[in-house]
Amino acid sequence: MHDHLEESESISDYVAHLQLHMALQARNLVPTLKTAADNREMLLQQTQANFEKFVSRQAI
Repeated sequence: MHDHLEESESISDYVAHLQLHMALQARNLVPTLKTAADNREMLLQQTQANFEKFVSRQAI
């Protein structure tokens, strides 16, 4: 009986630890996703600028 109690305590500790880890990870993912979106937008603008330069050189 005592072993079963210890087992369920360790499971609840594990679940609590997992929930904490997931909460911290979720908090850290939000800025990462925003940064990824910003980087994609920057890359898109850079690509467009390069394309416009290329086109203007072709017209000469």
